[in-house]
Amino acid sequence: MLIRTPLACSAILLLAAPALADDVKSQPRQIDPTDTIAAMLDAAYRSGDDATIRSVIGVAKATFPDQAVEIDRLASGDAAVLAQTRKEAQLKQQERIAEATFFEIWKGELEVGASQSNGTSDVGGVYVSAKLTRDGLLWKQKLTGRIDYQRTNGLTTTERALIAYQPNYKLDDDSYIYGLAQYERDRTLGYLNRETISSGIGLTAFKSPRGKIDFEGGPAVRETDFIDQPNRLTLAARASVAARYALTPALNFSQDAAVFVESGDTTASSTSGIDTRLLGRLKAKLSYNVQYEQDAAPGQKSLDTTGRATLVYAF
Repeated sequence: MLIRTPLACSAILLLAAPALADDVKSQPRQIDPTDTIAAMLDAAYRSGDDATIRSVIGVAKATFPDQAVEIDRLASGDAAVLAQTRKEAQLKQQERIAEATFFEIWKGELEVGASQSNGTSDVGGVYVSAKLTRDGLLWKQKLTGRIDYQRTNGLTTTERALIAYQPNYKLDDDSYIYGLAQYERDRTLGYLNRETISSGIGLTAFKSPRGKIDFEGGPAVRETDFIDQPNRLTLAARASVAARYALTPALNFSQDAAVFVESGDTTASSTSGIDTRLLGRLKAKLSYNVQYEQDAAPGQKSLDTTGRATLVYAF
């Protein structure tokens, strides 16, 4: 007959404890799927990023296929909260815009580039561009200025300037009526001054969180003061496209192009660019500009192209 005293029982339990612990460790920890799904969706919706939300919902359904109904229920609740948060933020933004004075809520970019080369050819140049935008409730205003100057072996090879003001009256989120007043100077292409007045319709053909594409078109009146030809006042047709797209969170693509078709002449300009963030509001930009003047001055090419590396400061 085996007699188990309290001391003996304690010893047996002490000896068996490691084995019991190993057995507990070998058992998988039970996790409530609903708690896991709720935590995943809550984190996704708190980010406010629609792509992240869609990805997390897809992962949740792939991980817990038998919980699809519950996932949709939880997502619906989080979506309602996010929609309310966005609505409140939009109302606050609209109030701030409505109360702003004319000199407030302007945003812009200052772009600067310079070059100097000494050797077979003595080349020096400077490029400065400024863009200002004021996006109000009914009106969006854009002001653009640009100077491009270059000398090669003591001779001016590029002397180009532009200033333009464009107010847009919003019809809805994807369409607007625009006006345009523009002044240009380009001795390289054969004219001293060119003034343009235009109006027309603008449409947003593509829009997503990563970018958009705007098309514009309408009539224009142009007066050109040529260097070696009589001054000319003409009626023209104008078309333009402006595209912006975020390739990555730090890398952006842009495209701006415009064409004027008038009697006896067609002019066009296009600038493609890629910029990347360097530090804070400072960006580095690579761009390629094309200028076309059908009725160029004698001895001048109709097509002029320029590649640039510049620094851009956003404010």
